[in-house]
Amino acid sequence: MIKRLVIPSIVLLTLACNLGQIVTTVAPTAAPSPVPVQPPPTPYGGSEKRCGDGACDGPENATNCPEDCLAGEEGVHWVTNPTGGARLFVKVIHPQDWSGELLPTLVLVPGGSGDSGDLLDLPGKTKALTDAGFAIVVFDPDGRGRSEGDENDNGYIHQDGLAEIIRYVAGLPGVNEAQIGLVSYSYGVTMAAGALARHPDLPVHFFIDWEGPANRNDTGGCDDAKTGHLQGHPCDDEEFWREREAAAFALQLTLPYQRLQSERDHAQPDNEHALLMIANATAQVYGGHGKAPWTRLNDLDPNTVYSADAPPPMIPEGEEQRPEALIARYANELLNLP
Repeated sequence: MIKRLVIPSIVLLTLACNLGQIVTTVAPTAAPSPVPVQPPPTPYGGSEKRCGDGACDGPENATNCPEDCLAGEEGVHWVTNPTGGARLFVKVIHPQDWSGELLPTLVLVPGGSGDSGDLLDLPGKTKALTDAGFAIVVFDPDGRGRSEGDENDNGYIHQDGLAEIIRYVAGLPGVNEAQIGLVSYSYGVTMAAGALARHPDLPVHFFIDWEGPANRNDTGGCDDAKTGHLQGHPCDDEEFWREREAAAFALQLTLPYQRLQSERDHAQPDNEHALLMIANATAQVYGGHGKAPWTRLNDLDPNTVYSADAPPPMIPEGEEQRPEALIARYANELLNLP
């Protein structure tokens, strides 16, 4: 009885041990898999996605990599400001039927703290000029729009950037270097006049100014009118204002100057700033204070200065809602000056 009980126990114990070995062999405990080390993401400008490789991908966009992301935009150029070092967005627009011939060219300077969008977002502005046979150049000053750099409020850095753009544009195919005109809107007069006065060698044939403010009284709120977008800057900061008063630059202009001025200025309460700009630009031989060989206010007699006590008639309201037609006409007249 005892022997029969022992033998089965031994057999059972042996089977149990063998079964454990089988289980261990078939299903061993899995060792933890090593976690793969992920390589760090390729940074902007890295070897896989680099600005300048012709592909607008990854973190690249029109602002941080215009070379790739705006490369297909017709007429786009990039000019480096030699003073500030910023790359400036420039766009050249030709007439629709342009076939490659040399064209008279107008470089447009935006008003206020604006950029090329102020003109490109209103196609009628540029179309009126291209329809008149002009190539048009628009740009973003330093720190605005798609350009690099910092805002300079139309001071020397902005003026030097504009000067470099003009030099660059003069060498482009289709641009007649002998027929380049500069056109400024509103406060753009400060950047334009400053560039012309400080860079008298620029290949610019004439300057057209639409209702540009003359000095700190107009732009810095330094008189009773309290107008201008630079209000709050100290009016006695001579170093700041030395770079930003168009009337002072007008004294140094040595090319024909055309002023457009309506009865009711778009920003100022009177038209005295127009009379000051004409007086300062007009050559001394004609009774002015400047050097320009030819000046004119609207369609009035050339080379004439006026008194604020007896101001001349200005362009009637409603006739200058779209000044581009006037700008095109004046530009053609200026191109034909002897």
